[in-house]
Amino acid sequence: MDLALAHLTVLDLPPPAVLRVAAAAGCAAAGLRLLPVAPGAAGYPLQDDPALLRETLAAMAETGVAVADLEIVMLRPETEIAGFLPFLAAGARLGARHVLVAGYDPDPARLAASFAGFCEACAGFGLTADLEFMPWTAVPDLAAAIRVVREAAQPNAGVLVDALHFDRSGSRLEDLAAVPRGWLHYWQLCDAPAEHPGTTEGLLHTAREERLVPGEGGLALAPLIRALPSELRVSLEIPTLRLARTLGPEARVRRAVAAARQTIAAARSGGVSAAS
Repeated sequence: MDLALAHLTVLDLPPPAVLRVAAAAGCAAAGLRLLPVAPGAAGYPLQDDPALLRETLAAMAETGVAVADLEIVMLRPETEIAGFLPFLAAGARLGARHVLVAGYDPDPARLAASFAGFCEACAGFGLTADLEFMPWTAVPDLAAAIRVVREAAQPNAGVLVDALHFDRSGSRLEDLAAVPRGWLHYWQLCDAPAEHPGTTEGLLHTAREERLVPGEGGLALAPLIRALPSELRVSLEIPTLRLARTLGPEARVRRAVAAARQTIAAARSGGVSAAS
């Protein structure tokens, strides 16, 4: 079972520490957040910090943990693709494979063109561009992500499925079945309460601060797990800020890994997972 640790799960840790925690918990890879999700939010710009980049490369060599994906590129109306070139070059040095992309341009044609241009830039560094649909963005659900990726028509374009956003956006398994296999490079696993927040603020709070480990919430994870190709890498994106007050990062990640393995195995065998 190919598991990766998403940086958001332990966003207070710098990249070298993320890799060491991933290794201790049994993850083969980790994602790194080089660009913040909002001004003032956490991000570790390795492209601007040669010393930290060297430390990260040393931690990779020490642990054997690969860098799977980089975050987070936000495509807005004013986005200039050339500005991401140092970020992509750092990703290539790290041996990363994927870049997480979010769409924040309300003009569908311009967003598709911008995404296509970003895909072309990624291709020059051996990276895929994976468009994540999120209910509060201009790509609110899986159907919208499919439209953008189809319109962009780039060989390294992908759709990123996050279990939380799949549920909160009302996306359908029928739409997932229609996604070309080549568009799926990895996916993100977590759990959350079954009840949907009634506001964007509530959606953001759950997504960025208070998810649950698989099996401890009410998301319909088993059908989603069975619908996704079993060979895809599974990235564990499970920020739990309340739990972080009493439990250290390695213990939290070990708990998430154990729960993910149990939940995935149960889903694929047709059983029912229990919270770990």
